[in-house]
This record gives sequence, C-alpha cells and structure tokens, in this order.
Amino acid sequence: MLQIMEGSHAVAEAVKLSRPQVVSAYPITPQTHIVERLAEMVADGDLNADYICVESEFSALSSCLGASAAGSRVYSATTSQGLAFMTEVVFNVAGMRLPIVMTIANRSLGAPLSIWNDQQDSIFLRDSGWMQLYAEDAQEATDLHFIAYKAAENYDVLLPAFVCFDGFILTHTFEPVDVPTQEEVDAYLPAFKPYQRLDAKNPISFGMYATPDYYQEFRYEINAAMTRADKVLREAGAEFGEMFGRDYSGLVESYRLDDADTAIVALGSVCGTIKDAVDEMRDDGKKVGLLKLRSFRPFPAEDVKKALAGVSNVAVLEKNLNIGSRMLGAVGLEVKDAVYSSGIPVHSYVGGLGGRDIRKKDIKMITEWAEKGKDDCFFGLREEVL
Repeated sequence: MLQIMEGSHAVAEAVKLSRPQVVSAYPITPQTHIVERLAEMVADGDLNADYICVESEFSALSSCLGASAAGSRVYSATTSQGLAFMTEVVFNVAGMRLPIVMTIANRSLGAPLSIWNDQQDSIFLRDSGWMQLYAEDAQEATDLHFIAYKAAENYDVLLPAFVCFDGFILTHTFEPVDVPTQEEVDAYLPAFKPYQRLDAKNPISFGMYATPDYYQEFRYEINAAMTRADKVLREAGAEFGEMFGRDYSGLVESYRLDDADTAIVALGSVCGTIKDAVDEMRDDGKKVGLLKLRSFRPFPAEDVKKALAGVSNVAVLEKNLNIGSRMLGAVGLEVKDAVYSSGIPVHSYVGGLGGRDIRKKDIKMITEWAEKGKDDCFFGLREEVL
C-alpha cells in the first residue's frame, strides 16, 4: 500500500514486517526516529519482539550479538560516532558469522562534531566483514532490509549486513513508499532458522581464542562468504522483483550510460541529483551517464567493469575521504581496480562532507574536470576559510 512516510518510519515498518525477535539500539541523531518508532510498536503490541534498552551503542550491538548467537532474528540501527563506538563488536559479529541486519543512517564522524550526512561512517568499516547496501531513496531503503535479511541468513553467506541511507536527506524526508503487507513479506522472508546457536543441551562456542595456526583460516572463510554473497544478493533481489515488481537483481544500476563518454559513479541519495544533472547535460549535447552502486560490499567489480567498458572518463563522486592516499575516496579505489586493465582514467572527487550541499552545478563541474583529466581533488571547498 502506497503511503507518504518519513524515511525513518518507512525503515521501521520494514523492520517490523521482517519479524525480528530482538531489537536493541541506542538513540543517536539522525537514526533516533527509527528505534523510537520500533519501541512504540513493541509497547503497543504491534511488534512481537524483545526491545532491549541499553546505555550505549557498544552495549546495543553486544546485546544483538548474544541474541543472534542464541538463535534469534536480530535488528539494530546506528550512525557515525555510535557506529565507531561499536567497532570492536562489529568485527566480532562478522567473525562469529551472525546474520544481524543494522541500519546505518549515514552521518559524518568527528572531530569537529557534525550531525550531518556523509558516508565516512560505514565506509571506514568496509573491511569488517559486513555486507554494505546503499539506498537512493526511502523506497529502496525499505526494500533493501528484506533483501538484507534474506541474504544474511542464507547458509552460503551467514554474514551481517549494513543497510545504509543518508542521514536527514532520507531519514527525515517524507516520500511515497509502497509498504507490503505482512503476508507478502512472510512469503518472501521465511521465519529465521539459525544454522547453529547456543544451546545448553548441545554446547558449542562462539568467538573462541584462535592461535596463529587457525586465525587466518577464519578470515579466509569470511572473505569466501562475502564472495558468495554477490550471487545470493542478486538472487534475493530478483525474487523480490518477481514478487513486488521492484527488481534489485543488479548490484549496480545504470542511467543513460549506454552511449556515454563520461560516467559518474556514486552511492546513495546523491544519485537522484546526478540523474537530474545528467538530463540537463544531455539536453546540452553532452554524453554523460550515471553508474549507481547499490552494493559496496561485496563490491560488484565485474558489473562495474562491464558497465564502464564504453566510456572514456570516469568521475567518482565521493562522500568519504581516504586520507593519505592519492586516490582521495575509497569508492574510487575500487572502481579504478575494477577497470584497471581497460586503461580508462578514473578520478575521485570528494565533496558533500559534513552535509554540505551537492548541487547540479557541482556535478557538471566534476564532469568537466574528468573530461579534462583533472587529478583527484575536492569540490565545493570554501577557499576563504582555509
């Protein structure tokens, strides 16, 4: 049913429909509305789950870890400093192969303190072993939660997942969202059947001490599972498309890219602005297109290589900063690696940090920079404050 909803409330509805058995989270801007709404649902009897109130984000994910190890479907949400506070547990969850789904309302990291959007918080945990999915709008953010649970709980994967959507830009904006019924979601996402769990009658251990004789093999297995997640996510997205009419079988999405000379690559809500800028540049006779990345982990390198095969230049619009590297953004590193053998020049342009607006004129400017071969750089800098 189509409803006008705040992005955070749409995500809360998706979580409720996924039937989590345990929810634990600590409120932090701009994620708070998600867990507030879920707390209301539990209190009102609309969601049959245990809601664990905790004193910190570290405790929130620790509670989720224990609940997942005990065999429950589990959910949490956080952002920015809260996610950074969870870092130790983030790695533990992946290492124990617990299929937790957590929403990240992307927000800048301090210092200086900022409550506004960029994607540094999730990007810095790209090597933690969590799948990372990025939404362009509230509808995609809603749908990706069902797909994330489906893929995470698949026995060929058994890895946790971030579903990332931009703080304030999406979390606090009202949009029309097609919310499925509980019966429809139950048909797509069956009840959770843990692969293994803590059981006093059949005791096992999670997260044990590993000597050098064993540790490397655990990391190898996480990487192998992430590689398998590529196929599982596609299958889950295709099945979702068949049932709901919105196809997520691709981990990338092209817009006016077929005959493009220059491609812009990006994640998240900025893709909507890029589409508008592409349309205007097309009207002016410039052959420009967009490649939207829906998944950053697993990174769909072959899809990126295929999609960009016909272009002459690539401009990666980054809302993160890869400090100390010639390639300024982490996404650009991945894209450059994917197309390395083709010799296509890839440039990383960083902007929008700390919630700064990215305007159509900025997108047109970095397109011109890429066409002229301008090296990786920041855009939208206020030179007068440097």
